[in-house]
Amino acid sequence: MTATLSPISDLAADDEPSSRDLLARHALSLIPSILSQQDRDPHSPTYGCFDRRYWHDLAIDFPNGSAVEFVWPLALACSLPIPANPWWNDPALKEWIEAGIRYAARSAHADGSCDEHFPLEKSVSASAGSLLACVEAYSLLRMNDPEMLAFFTRRADWIAAQRKVRDVTQLALIVLGLKKAGNLLDTERWEGPLASQLERLLFLQDEEGWFPENRGADPGGHTFILGLLAQLYQLAPSHELGVALTRGLQFAADLVHPDGSFGGEYGSLGGSCFFPHGFEIAGEWLPEAPTVNDQVLAALDAGFAANSPDHFNAARRCWSWLLAWKYWKKKRPPAAARPTGRHYYKHAGLLIDRRDGCELYVALNKGGVFMLWRDNKLVVSDTHLSVQVRRGAQFATAVAGHVGRSTVHLDGHAIEIRGKLAFVDSERMSTARLVFERILMATLGRILPGLVRKRCARHIQKKKATAPFRFFRTLTWSNGKLQVRDELHTRKGWHIAHATCRGALQAGSSDGAIGLFHAGQLHPWQDFTEQMHQLKPGAPLRIERAL
Repeated sequence: MTATLSPISDLAADDEPSSRDLLARHALSLIPSILSQQDRDPHSPTYGCFDRRYWHDLAIDFPNGSAVEFVWPLALACSLPIPANPWWNDPALKEWIEAGIRYAARSAHADGSCDEHFPLEKSVSASAGSLLACVEAYSLLRMNDPEMLAFFTRRADWIAAQRKVRDVTQLALIVLGLKKAGNLLDTERWEGPLASQLERLLFLQDEEGWFPENRGADPGGHTFILGLLAQLYQLAPSHELGVALTRGLQFAADLVHPDGSFGGEYGSLGGSCFFPHGFEIAGEWLPEAPTVNDQVLAALDAGFAANSPDHFNAARRCWSWLLAWKYWKKKRPPAAARPTGRHYYKHAGLLIDRRDGCELYVALNKGGVFMLWRDNKLVVSDTHLSVQVRRGAQFATAVAGHVGRSTVHLDGHAIEIRGKLAFVDSERMSTARLVFERILMATLGRILPGLVRKRCARHIQKKKATAPFRFFRTLTWSNGKLQVRDELHTRKGWHIAHATCRGALQAGSSDGAIGLFHAGQLHPWQDFTEQMHQLKPGAPLRIERAL
């Protein structure tokens, strides 16, 4: 089968701003590593598979269905007239894209769904994300293949039947994927489920503009959802969707750091991702939206932007960058002066305080995790105190920086947060557990895949147990400096604690975005173990510093 290219962006490629070319350069640099994930041997039984752990390393016994999302950035690289683009209209690349879609169809379940974390899981997230990617790649390359179209129909039918989805990212993938599939197949059979899922997604949006993830607002995940909804607005504009997008874009614009970086441990998921394409698309009706990208791209050029956590998420990062290049707006208003004063997003538990050349971002719903800039330079990223507790021959870790209930008091110059530490889930896969999971999936999973999906979700979003420690954090402005005072109290005595530290890497979430490197993590951990061991019974650990 020979593929032909679809019409491409009418933007000229000879007089682009350097920021636009920067996007393309970073995106195209990922293409070789993306291709390295794929089995590109036509004689191989797994020809087209993008899950290298499955076809090459033989480390798992099923292919991750979300891996086929790589076909979308590959198709964009093949079809966009980017200056000095070595992948432009490359025939081998087209064949590998087609092979990827064919393998996705061949490895799918009979109902069109696919797996992500466990075999027979039938993952909504992987099925919706891969449908969107495959449909987009198919459309960009103007393919003509009845078997692929039949596969898209089966997968869209299965996705449309999933009526109990509550995850906002999954809902956004579903509504855009169903809309794109319906347009490609020239059918309205999924309009009903699409409308109900979109209604649920917009209902879940907070009035402050953010979409809830892990019981709070996460800047990086928020920009991904905005990008998907902006693409949906291109296809089916509506007043409700436009209002939701404008509100969400304004919330995101307020979160750009003074050095252009974005997100961090103060977010509910703790990630530092940024997806720029929604801001370029929104420039059609919100002229100031692309200026957000101008600020963030400065951080990308300086090396402040976070890298993707793994190669699957790299696919979304890559196609978002390439779409931002495609929809780049030549006319861009100058960036407005940075705001000053305090902005409190009460529902999100997020406080932004800008004064005297400093900018402070505090997660009040995560015990006071904060990031501080002075004169546009990051001073510190603080993820609060962490305590190692003895449990027999092993240790458990309790953190203050987790999403949970805290008592907050604010006045003009001070922030006070009180709460309890919680244990972080440190359970790892064992041989016995892996065998049990496989038996479970091969038996009960075949009959009740929905029950298995719920079990997987409960494992990923496991409720944290309360630890026998209480914290009291005070942040006070004085003479242009931020005074930080921490108190740690224990109910059972300090003898149960093995070590106490504070740093920039304590993780209160198990999301895949955790651990993305950013410059703030270069600050060394501070160890207070010796000071803790010198305390008398009942005495609190007190730590003070001026920043």
